[in-house]
Amino acid sequence: MNIELIVQDCFFEASQSATPEGNSLTNPISTSTWEHWFSQWLETLHPDSPPAPTYELTLRLTDDAEIQALNSQFRHKNQPTDVLAFAALEVDSPQIPQDMQADESVYLGDVVISVETAYRQAQHQGHPLSIELSWLATHGLLHLLGWDHPDEESLQRMLNQQQALLEIVNLTLPV
Repeated sequence: MNIELIVQDCFFEASQSATPEGNSLTNPISTSTWEHWFSQWLETLHPDSPPAPTYELTLRLTDDAEIQALNSQFRHKNQPTDVLAFAALEVDSPQIPQDMQADESVYLGDVVISVETAYRQAQHQGHPLSIELSWLATHGLLHLLGWDHPDEESLQRMLNQQQALLEIVNLTLPV
């Protein structure tokens, strides 16, 4: 399975990439690692994915200010959040439109993660930033593929799937 992942690092590449506590951060996950992980995750989620030779998606690493603006604009919640997902396909049942050929790549959408919020959550949970970022990336990816969590039962299924995806790339959340 091929994946074309665009990583937009708007946070770590900025000259002032510091946490609210004043700690400067470096990007703990390379673009090639992200590509490898998303490829493995999509291979695992293949039954949930529309059939295509190549999948495309964007991962944007940003700060609280940008994600708050997006959250306000698209979800009418004027506050920062950890991850937003903007699915390119019909969310309830991601399918390739009939007019597209099966040999074309499919753009799944965009996952936007606030590194500042991820950092605070990682500190609070007592695990590395890389774990939190990957956890949020799996959450966003599942949303792109039509997963949702309107109730506690579906949230638990989604969280279990996220944990399984992390284990596929040899990551685990500390207990």
